Amino acid sequence: MSFGQGGPSWGPGDSRTPDWAALADESAARSRRRKWLLLGGGALATAAVAAIVATAVITTNDSGRPGSDTKASDLPAPADLPSDTSQPQPSFSSVAPPPPPDPKDYISDARKDKAPITVDAFFPGKKLTVGDRVHSKGATNLTKSCAATTQGALGSILTSNGCDQVIRATYRKDGVAVTVGLAVFGTEAEARKAAQQASGGIASLSGAGVPTFCRAGSVCRRTANSYGRYAYFTVGGFTSGKNVTTADKDVYAVGDDLTDFTFRQIRHRGEVQASAAAAAPAA
Repeated sequence: MSFGQGGPSWGPGDSRTPDWAALADESAARSRRRKWLLLGGGALATAAVAAIVATAVITTNDSGRPGSDTKASDLPAPADLPSDTSQPQPSFSSVAPPPPPDPKDYISDARKDKAPITVDAFFPGKKLTVGDRVHSKGATNLTKSCAATTQGALGSILTSNGCDQVIRATYRKDGVAVTVGLAVFGTEAEARKAAQQASGGIASLSGAGVPTFCRAGSVCRRTANSYGRYAYFTVGGFTSGKNVTTADKDVYAVGDDLTDFTFRQIRHRGEVQASAAAAAPAA
């Protein structure tokens, strides 16, 4: 006996017992058919995805955007390099420029120190202001008789070292007066020697509102210095004739102001002449 399609088959000798071998064969056949169907569908799907990817890659490369396989001939050409080397090239001198003039050279020797020597060239104006201190200028004097401007041994010292002339100027402030004497020599060596040998001192210069001071044995403060071919000396004290002691700071302050100012004036004289020499056209 047999059932309809898909039903079990009954074996011989017992119409009620299934034919198990036949059933097993049919089941294996069905499994094989499903496996082949699944494999075939997967292969078709993989092929479709690969085709889509390939199409996208080709489309991107054709568009010319980054990532495309652009030909070298399509790239911009490098900038042309100059082939003409006959054009003039910059050149640099191997000779170092001369150093700028030294201002001290122009106040150290009479052969180069050509600026006029006058009272106003060194002590201009009617007063000297240093910070909050104002010193009024009194009498001034210029003479070529160097010894006549001194007291004690300084006259012979100036003369023996070749002094050419002396400028004197007096400044006063609050009962204190100081005279500075600027002695002019031919060379720096002469001026330095005179300052080192200084004994006695410059004579005070009264007048123009300043009474006689530092005379008749009064004790006063004296200084001696030199710079370039100039030696400069000061004498300072009280217009009342009072003796000066180390405790009298006002006398020292006025004297120091005038000494510093004289030094700056000499140095400025050198700077002006050096600047003029540097600006002059080469011979």
